[in-house]
Amino acid sequence: MMARLWRWLSWIALGVLLGLGAATFYVSRAWSYLSDHPETCMNCHVMTHAYVTWNHSSHREVASCTDCHVPHDSLWRTYAFKAADGLRHAAVFTWRREPQVIRLHPAAVPVVEANCRRCHDQLLSDIHMRQSHAGELRCWDCHREVPHGRVQSLSSIFDVQAPRLPGVFELPQRMHIGGHPPRPTSAKEP
Repeated sequence: MMARLWRWLSWIALGVLLGLGAATFYVSRAWSYLSDHPETCMNCHVMTHAYVTWNHSSHREVASCTDCHVPHDSLWRTYAFKAADGLRHAAVFTWRREPQVIRLHPAAVPVVEANCRRCHDQLLSDIHMRQSHAGELRCWDCHREVPHGRVQSLSSIFDVQAPRLPGVFELPQRMHIGGHPPRPTSAKEP
């Protein structure tokens, strides 16, 4: 009798855990993190500045977020880094510990630096900086505006158009940060 009760309780507990896991997977849009779409970063509102500034930079035409912020030396390292970084982000945002100003995590610094050098290798060798200054300078020590600009806080991008990550069966569409569609402008407005 007691074994039968435990079996039923075990099945109920397993069902609850699976249901909570499925709900968490759906609400967090976990499947979107397997892609390289820049809109994926917009799952979290504190990334609005990073997305908007990237979207207005020259990098938008040639690089997505993962081209700069994820290692590319092996498929294993790429997804291991995405998983570790994603879990860290999930913990930060779940516990409401997100900073007002987003900075690179120390583990991401060498990744971003390596990706800058990977894409701009020919330029670096042309100006003889490839080996001579490796380790002394970071690319952003001189190129502070690339691609996100100097002022990096939520308050620096008032009333911008931010994309909304599409649902499973939706087509992408632009939404206003407050969740309302953008206000149409007329020709009479200044």
